[in-house]
This record gives sequence, C-alpha cells and structure tokens, in this order.
Amino acid sequence: MLDSLPTLDFSRLRAGGAEADAFRRDLRRVTHEVGFFYLTGHGVDPQLTADLLAASRRFFELPEADKLAIENVLSPQFRGYTRVGGELTRGKVDWREQIDVGEERETVAAGDGVPDYQRLEGPNLWPDALPELRPLVERWMAELKRVSLELMRSWAESLGSPRDAFDEAFADHPFPMLKIVRYPGREEGPKAQGVGAHRDGGVLTLLLVERGKGGLQVEHEGEWIDAPAVPDAFVVNIGEMLELATGGYLKATLHRVVSPAAGDDRISIPFFFNPALDARMPQLDLPADLAAEVRGVSADPDDNPILETYGDNALRYRLRAHPNVAEVHHTDLLARR
Repeated sequence: MLDSLPTLDFSRLRAGGAEADAFRRDLRRVTHEVGFFYLTGHGVDPQLTADLLAASRRFFELPEADKLAIENVLSPQFRGYTRVGGELTRGKVDWREQIDVGEERETVAAGDGVPDYQRLEGPNLWPDALPELRPLVERWMAELKRVSLELMRSWAESLGSPRDAFDEAFADHPFPMLKIVRYPGREEGPKAQGVGAHRDGGVLTLLLVERGKGGLQVEHEGEWIDAPAVPDAFVVNIGEMLELATGGYLKATLHRVVSPAAGDDRISIPFFFNPALDARMPQLDLPADLAAEVRGVSADPDDNPILETYGDNALRYRLRAHPNVAEVHHTDLLARR
C-alpha cells in the first residue's frame, strides 16, 4: 500500500543527459502507476508564490459586495467569483468559494459553423477592489504554462514519441484555466465534501496548497491517500485526455477534497493546462513493451464519455458544474441536452 505520493525533482530534467533520461523514466512510471506526484525543483519564484497566496487571502477577506461584483453569473465564459455552494461535482454541492480565470481573449461571435465551445473564449472578471491580483495571476499562469509544456514534452519522449508530439495542441493557443479556491471549515468535520470524488477532465493539473494544509485525498488500489502540502512543491496529476492519448497507459486518478474542521480554512490554487479548444489530443503509438501494459481508459463511456475535441469536454463540464451560469447565458444549449 502506498503511504504518500511520490516526489519528482524537476531540476533533474535541466541537468540533461543521463539524469534527464532518468527523470523521464520516473515521470512515466509514477503517472502509469499512481497518476499523482509532488513536483519540486520547478524554478517558480518562491516570492511570487507567497505574493499570490497573500493576495488570494485578501480577496476572500473583501466585503461580500466586492466579491459579488465579479460573480460568475455576469460571465458567459464562466469566469469570476463563485460563492460557497455555487459549484457541483457529480450533482453534489462543493463547499468552497473561488475565482475562475482563463486566457484573456476576445469573445468569438456565434454563427453558422462556429462550435458551441467557442463561447468559452473571452475576458476575465477582475476585482476593482484588489488591482494587484491581476498581474500576479498573469505572471503565475505564464510560469506554470512553461513548466506544464516541458512536462508534456517529457511525457512524449518517455513514451517513445517525438518531443514535440503535443506541441500542435498546446504550444500556440492553449486554453489553461486557474482556480483560486478557499475551503471554509465545517462543523461536520474533516469528512465533509470540499470537492467530490472525480477525475480531472482535461490534460494536466498543477496544484498549489498553503503550507501546512491538507485536505486532498488520492485514490490508490481502493484506499484514500492523504496528499498534504509539501513546501515548495506542486501536486501534479494527469487528466482524462492525457490518459486517452496514451490508450490508458497513463492514469487519470480519482481524487477528492475534504473540508477543514470548523474554525480553520484553506487556500488552494489549481492550474489546469489544457489544449486549444478546437484541439484533438494526438494518439501516441507506444513501443511494444509499453503497449503491453495499456489498461484502457478509466472514464465510464455511458456516464461520462471522453469527447475527442477538448472544447466539447470543457463546455460540458462547465454547464454541469455551474447550472446558474448556464441558465442565464446558455439556455439554448440546455434545451438541446
């Protein structure tokens, strides 16, 4: 039985040569066997990390009116602030408040031949009461895109594919998303749902959690493993679309978040590195020895099938997770489902 998540040191990749090759082998192994790991040595400025966490706390301490000024019901792109209880996982309420941020882009006009998922392109909502948040978030996202793209290239090489196998989907027009989340404490104790059990529907997630805080649990061989914060490390996991790209060789793993006890709370900042909305993940042709260990994909094809185009998956998730936004801005889509 696994007692804790494995740890990988990203600086080994920058060392080059045999050390970089060994890192790639370890990366492949842990994401085949576990699907989650701690990433150290990533090179993200610790001061930026501290500043972002501090600004995140300041946001959640703002008066309710300032937070609701950027409430997500104002955004057809599902951006902005979600109040406690305003998001669902598998139809059940997640006990958290959060800000959703994406790439800052122009909206895409609807029209014949324009896919529904293009509605997700557009601007973010930023709090006027906390102007320092935007530049911190934009720097943070740029840094994590750098780390994420290098991880994608490392996976490609470790699986016997060209280093740039994923670049067409990611390098020029990715669609990353960031959540800044606060989990309030609950009287029900640490078993209350912060986020229900799920697999990430995208490609890759890098999670920052406040130092000294826990709550994330990862399923492994039928047991739940605690994954508390590790200083200067991200928790990294793969999503269903990367599992699909490898025929199930890499593992998208169930995980959940339990609420802090009453009187406590926790800030978490997950970054989701996803391809362009119109991208289809390349299907890697694995070497024979790896192909022999392919297990098929984890998702239930009847309950939650993985769609080939990333944007279709992203839109479906948001419509389910934020029915209040869907009812305001996307009633035509709801009528078709």
